[in-house]
Amino acid sequence: MARALFFVVFFSCAVSTETRLQRYLIQGNDMVKKSNYAEASQYFREALKLDSCFVDALNNLGTVYYSERKYAEAVTQYSKAIECKPDFLPTYFNRANALYELNELYSALKDLEHIASIKPDTATLFFTKGLVLTRLRKFDDGILSFQEALLRDSQNHELLVNLGTAYYYQRDYENARIYINKSLEIKPDEPNAFNVLAMIEADLGNYEQAYNWISKALLKNPHDPYFLNNRGFLYLMTNEYQKGLADINESISSDPYNSWAYRNKGIFYLKVNDAKNAIRLLEQAASMDPYIDKIHLYRTEAYLQLKEWDKACKAYQKSIEHHEGGKPSMNPCK
Repeated sequence: MARALFFVVFFSCAVSTETRLQRYLIQGNDMVKKSNYAEASQYFREALKLDSCFVDALNNLGTVYYSERKYAEAVTQYSKAIECKPDFLPTYFNRANALYELNELYSALKDLEHIASIKPDTATLFFTKGLVLTRLRKFDDGILSFQEALLRDSQNHELLVNLGTAYYYQRDYENARIYINKSLEIKPDEPNAFNVLAMIEADLGNYEQAYNWISKALLKNPHDPYFLNNRGFLYLMTNEYQKGLADINESISSDPYNSWAYRNKGIFYLKVNDAKNAIRLLEQAASMDPYIDKIHLYRTEAYLQLKEWDKACKAYQKSIEHHEGGKPSMNPCK
């Protein structure tokens, strides 16, 4: 899911301090391009010693933190930039992106609403809002937002993939396929499109077809943690538990922030009847992303294995509240 991050460079060297500020900014931006984030941070900090309200350095330092997955620190820098220059819209976009990663989704929406009040007609705005609404499981609203973005950027294959993904989460597989296939018309080798097609087939129980699609995704990006995790899930569904665990562990090693991998590792423990470890991993996944798909349904199954009927009932009630779909092996609330 692509999100826009903004680097702004202004060239104005009227006085010595301004010259030094611009030099540090240019040097920092150059280090960012080389993915040398430590040196980039140092240059931006040197600029901020000269001017603590130098918005471009604050914004770009925030983006360095974002690139390092230090999202809370990124939000701090973006917020400082906004305090210094409340009308600097790129920083609102950037802060919304970081808040999205922190699952502070309503705060992200607030930033996007502020942008919309000033510059309401951009594809990036509707795209980002669609991402947030989809994670909030407000699928109808997310789809509408993606469609608004599509009206403004009809050839954006990433947008089409995300629109297809929103339909997938809504269990509308027909429309999901339509938009994924449109994305493949624009970029025939897009691995994220193959990944969504794999998950559609997995939901339908067509595991061989799902495996073929995820294999195509992994041919393009062999070490992608999301693709590995999804192949691991497919192995779990076809009772190849150790293969599944190996893929899921590799996914976690590559990206320890992927809540879906922890969920799937919890499913592994469910499959091998280790309910206590299943609950531990499922709770960890839920703490990372409370909106993760079917998390409460799997928690229900784990408590059922332990014969903890009251906890199982509460978990199942949450599953119903979150419109997760599916039913546990038995209704624990009867």
